[in-house]
Amino acid sequence: MGEAVAAVDPWAFQAHPEVWALVAGLAGLWWYAMRRIGPTAVRDDEPVVTRGQAGWFAAALLTLWFASDWPVHDLAEERLYAAHMFQHLLLSFIVPAMALLGTPTWLARLLVGSGRGYRVVRALTRLIPATLIFNSVVLLTHAPFAVTASVENPLLHYGIHVLVVGSGLIMWMGVCGPLPELRFRMPVQMAHLFLQSLIPVVPAGWLTFAEGVVYKVYDTPYRMWGLTAVEDQQLAGVIMKVAGSTFLWAVIIVLFARWVERSQGDERARGIAPDRRAPEADVLTWAEVERQLATAPPAPQEPEHT
Repeated sequence: MGEAVAAVDPWAFQAHPEVWALVAGLAGLWWYAMRRIGPTAVRDDEPVVTRGQAGWFAAALLTLWFASDWPVHDLAEERLYAAHMFQHLLLSFIVPAMALLGTPTWLARLLVGSGRGYRVVRALTRLIPATLIFNSVVLLTHAPFAVTASVENPLLHYGIHVLVVGSGLIMWMGVCGPLPELRFRMPVQMAHLFLQSLIPVVPAGWLTFAEGVVYKVYDTPYRMWGLTAVEDQQLAGVIMKVAGSTFLWAVIIVLFARWVERSQGDERARGIAPDRRAPEADVLTWAEVERQLATAPPAPQEPEHT
């Protein structure tokens, strides 16, 4: 009956108690960890969780709920591939980054451990593996057979969402992860995010310029807002290219500004004005060579042969 109503009214409410249970369960586990485990896991002079971390984690849960519940999930599964694309962008870019920013370091170490689990996480979150995993999931989840299967099988659809969020956590770990030793240096972070903006251009361009319907499962007689199936997938391609790339480049710009500010702060701390440094300061001179030779220990003498 609910599906029949949804076929006529795309905005008909559909309950998703599994989503409510998931969000409530994650919130309960996080609260328990902060209240019961955290006070015994940190030193007395350290906060269990900062206000910023609590805010980021709450935002992650709210975004997860918004992307997985009615009406976004139902429009994405039954009506518009553009809604499907918007949903996946939230689950791959926004939710993982917020969740990592909202996770205290002590909790991350507790979850990952120090043995095999830590070694696996460290191996997967390096630059090349993280890039390959994240972009492989992007390409797989936009393949026509995967889209059709996920729309026809709600359980598989939720499984794909788990895969998308997991790959997003792997990709973002080197940028904003709670384990400092796993974060890349800031220039590498910018290069890493730049790489993530390249490969999605392929499916985005494919969807935008395709002349026929790529995803037959979305070619239904019930159209929203007068969009044809081709226009729907073109809109999805624009969302993937423009919204996804804009978000990544916005983060890159923020990282670059912080990197410049930090570099200038380091120079001021060393007493070097960034705009007054001598251009030859980084060039090796003969005077420097002579100074190094003068301070070098004498070379050992070879024994004389009789």
